[in-house]
Amino acid sequence: MTAKSSATQSRATTLSRRSGLGWGLLGVVAFSLTVPLTRLAALDGLSPLFIGSGRAVVAAAVAATVLALTRQRVPSRNQWARLAVVASGVVVGFPLLTSYALTQAPASHGAVVIGLLPAATAVMAVLRGNERVAVRFWMWAALGAVAVVVFAALQNGGFESPHWADLFLFAAVACAAAGYAEGGLLARELGAWQTVSWALLLAAPLMLALTGISVTEGPPAGTGVQWLAFAYLSLFSMYLGFFAWYRGLAIGPMTQVSQVQLVQPVLSIVWAAVILHEHVTWATVLAGLTVIACARSAVRTRLDATRTSGATTRGAS
Repeated sequence: MTAKSSATQSRATTLSRRSGLGWGLLGVVAFSLTVPLTRLAALDGLSPLFIGSGRAVVAAAVAATVLALTRQRVPSRNQWARLAVVASGVVVGFPLLTSYALTQAPASHGAVVIGLLPAATAVMAVLRGNERVAVRFWMWAALGAVAVVVFAALQNGGFESPHWADLFLFAAVACAAAGYAEGGLLARELGAWQTVSWALLLAAPLMLALTGISVTEGPPAGTGVQWLAFAYLSLFSMYLGFFAWYRGLAIGPMTQVSQVQLVQPVLSIVWAAVILHEHVTWATVLAGLTVIACARSAVRTRLDATRTSGATTRGAS
């Protein structure tokens, strides 16, 4: 290979890496608005049940249209079972739990707790893939969880009685982590946006029923701004954001693009201050940075272990 061709390949690799990071960052920016806009829509406006289920119904209608127009291959029986895990986590669990939680907790508070998501996703991926990782991985993941628990307890007056909003947020993180980990594996077989689309379609009957129940309990009523927030949650948080996010992961390198998610809690806290005019305390900022640092360390420890394992395998062959 000539020096000229090597330089051309290097430039192409650099451009590809920048493109992957750019798409990944675009997806993270879209997701970073989810917490503050959910809080905005639920604050003396739309019911949390309607927000959590209705946005999935809208996204499922768009997904069904896209799947039909592009004539995608129908998943196999085994893939449908795995899609149920994705749907349970990112279509049903996370939206509903966060919608209820953010009727009680400030968006900046929710952003700190949800900052555990990158580390929780890494934990789920390790468990799902039966990976062997260093003790440091578990140490950083546990330390991040402890930091969030302490922060939540101090915000709510102590450890005596757990706050329902925080319990919902912790459950939401667990749901999303399971959905992301299984979805990441399934996307290699079905395609990235196709996985999200089929998961939305699978959950559509349940979410449509829940939307009907919420409308029966009381017709949804909100301001124009709250309906705009709901529209964003439906189209971007539930669907289009995944297009950019998974495209970035597909372009790669995945080990680098995946770490872009670590900036999401910071962006969410900023949006909470700008959109909702929330007063962001130094305790919130410190807790957020601590959680991000722990999550970053856990993710990097896992990535280092993966690279070491890959190098060992290549050396043996």
